[in-house]
This record gives sequence, C-alpha cells and structure tokens, in this order.
Amino acid sequence: MSVKRTNDASIPSEGTLSIIGAGLHVVGEMATEGIVKIEGSISGSIRATRQVLVTKGGLVQGDIYTTEAIVGGEVRGSIYADNRIEVQDTSVIHGDIATKCLMVQEGGEVNGHINMGEPRALELGAKVAAQEPIAVLEREAL
Repeated sequence: MSVKRTNDASIPSEGTLSIIGAGLHVVGEMATEGIVKIEGSISGSIRATRQVLVTKGGLVQGDIYTTEAIVGGEVRGSIYADNRIEVQDTSVIHGDIATKCLMVQEGGEVNGHINMGEPRALELGAKVAAQEPIAVLEREAL
C-alpha cells in the first residue's frame, strides 16, 4: 500500500482538521495551520493557527497557542489565543489565559491569571507560538 501526499495549492491549509480521538494519548508538540480537536489527551504544547477545540473528556497537559480556543475538557497549561477563548460549563483550566475576548459559561473553571487585551501579553504569547526568540524580558512587561 502506498500513500501519495499532495501539495495542491487549491486545498486551503487553514481548513485542515486534525483529531486526537477518544482513547488516544499523544506525547510531544503538535503544530498545524488549521484546527485541532482533542477528544483524547496530549502531553505537550499545541500550536494551531485557526482553532483548538478540547471536547468534554479531552485533556491537554501543555500550553495552547492559537487564534481561538474552545475548552470543554481539561487544560493543565496556559492558553494564548489572539481573538477568543470560550470556557464551557464542563471545563477546568489550570493555567493562565491571554486573549482579547473571553467567555466563561456557568460551571466552567479557570484557576490562573487572566490577561485580556494587554498587547504585551498577547505579543509575548504570539512570539512563543511562532517560536521566535525573546531576547530580553523587561521587568515592567511581566
């Protein structure tokens, strides 16, 4: 059996959906230009250009860097989202959040610091997401 990989420009990469199914555990970092849906668990950071969706029963042990995050499961790490984070009623987040817009449903838990609209915090998260070197952190930026 052979698998042919294509780099067809007519297929938009931002439409790519990657799923970590229930019962699957991934160890390591994950990066995509599209969307990541976590139904199982991952131990490592996630970088997704469009969206990260952690479903009820899903577990992320690591940081999340994305444009939009929707959390229905558990995250043990920080979440940096350029636009929006939604914390659903079944979710638990043990870590910091940095985003422009935050929605927390009744019953959703956030155990960490929340930074909203602070350009320096979002810029720092974006640099980490892009894996750019951060030369010197100024004391007042922390």
